[in-house]
Amino acid sequence: MSADTGTILVGRSTGPTPKPEVLTLRLANRHGLVAGATGTGKTVTLQLLAEGFSNAGVPVFAADIKGDLSGLAAAGEAKPHFVKRAEELGIAYEPDRFPTVFWDLFGEQGHPIRCTITEMGPLLLARLLELNDTQEGVLNIAFRVADENQWPLIDLKDLRALLTFLSENAKELSATYGNVASASIGAIQRALLVLENQGAAQFLGEPALNLSDFMRTDRDGRGFVNILAADKLMQRPRLYASFLLWMLSELFEQLPEVGDLDKPKLVFFFDEAHLLFNDAPKALLDAVEQVVRLIRSKGVGVYFVTQNPLDVPETVLGQLGNRVQHALRAFTPRDQRAVRAAAETFRQNPGFDVGKAITELAVGEALVSFLEAKGTPSIVERALIAPPQGRVGPLTPQERAALIQASPYRGKYDEAIDNESAYEMLAKRKDLDSAPAEAAAQTEGGLGGMLGGWLGSVLGSGEEAPKGKGRGRRPPPSLVEQVLGNAARSMARKVGTEVGNAILRNVLGGLTKK
Repeated sequence: MSADTGTILVGRSTGPTPKPEVLTLRLANRHGLVAGATGTGKTVTLQLLAEGFSNAGVPVFAADIKGDLSGLAAAGEAKPHFVKRAEELGIAYEPDRFPTVFWDLFGEQGHPIRCTITEMGPLLLARLLELNDTQEGVLNIAFRVADENQWPLIDLKDLRALLTFLSENAKELSATYGNVASASIGAIQRALLVLENQGAAQFLGEPALNLSDFMRTDRDGRGFVNILAADKLMQRPRLYASFLLWMLSELFEQLPEVGDLDKPKLVFFFDEAHLLFNDAPKALLDAVEQVVRLIRSKGVGVYFVTQNPLDVPETVLGQLGNRVQHALRAFTPRDQRAVRAAAETFRQNPGFDVGKAITELAVGEALVSFLEAKGTPSIVERALIAPPQGRVGPLTPQERAALIQASPYRGKYDEAIDNESAYEMLAKRKDLDSAPAEAAAQTEGGLGGMLGGWLGSVLGSGEEAPKGKGRGRRPPPSLVEQVLGNAARSMARKVGTEVGNAILRNVLGGLTKK
């Protein structure tokens, strides 16, 4: 990477007139694609690009599926093939390490990432839960009721409590906000259960992530590389979709329009993107397409790393201006279609057959095409990819743990906070609402009821005695005891009522008539 020229050195072409192949930082927010079959070197290319952005002072966020990217945090080794490749490119190999922060939605391999239900919002949540229009309307009513009553929606139990409140007060709320159907509430609850089963309870809560913490540089001016441990996360596609929908939407809403800068504010890498697109709900695909089209003007670049260009939807693929294509295999008809599709997306080079070259590329070799000064793709070139400076391969668990302990965010997000929110407020409201009814039940029947209750306790109620200090638990009553107890309680109440009324008639001079 050359900070002076504003470029990242990616490799060197091997044609008749070899030249450095560089990614221009000013055009890096036009997004990109790194594709290739397993084992052809695409993850190493991702690491090389992340290192280049970090050196240029651009923060990076990368979803790490296999754990390989964690090696960025440790200095590389001067292995013979790295040194040889550097010599072929006309540069000196210099091992280096990069400022790295580890994140993990489950809090196991990095700092936890959380957001609140309120931050997610009804529209985003409805798209994620794949609700229909009627169910989405009920969810909007729920958020409106919470807002008007100042009930903070933080986590899943808050939203569940709120939905229960809507169900119990559906008649009154329907008169103000429109129909609140119990069937819709049930459908939302079931969708929330699916989300919770994938681990959403750990993602939805406080302290919520401040996205500006993704966009920091160290004291040397190098951008932090934020690595999200995604090995377990990719097995929970709905939760992964929740996180991506929230993060991309929040970035889009929070960042101001800046147009084309000298370098991006932030760059995203989505490794193994085919796993994302294969299992993601349509809402996520729509959101990713929208973000890729519009977030460029916010100074954010998005790069997809995948096995096959056909894994990326065409609406997204057409927005990816910077391309690095590693080798593809053409063993099946689908593979052959992928090779043709990849070849057709490049600006053709008359010096070689692009489709044939894709199947012949060696490990560490790729076809490259980056945007030129006017924003047009360069002619595709066959190139040797430069070696990364960080370690190629994962950190040990001990190394990762040490870096987490030394992280600038240590202690900020690690412990969950359960502040008073909608769940607790609704529970208090329910207790307050039930108190008058309980008091009325205790005094039912006036003085006669009180006397009846006393006589009932004398004659036997058949109920279990309360536990007290130094007292044992009364054995459960038999069926005969229950029948006799009920009869005694009924008789006692009747007698008590009659006695009470007689006393009242005498005291009040017959004002109370039987």
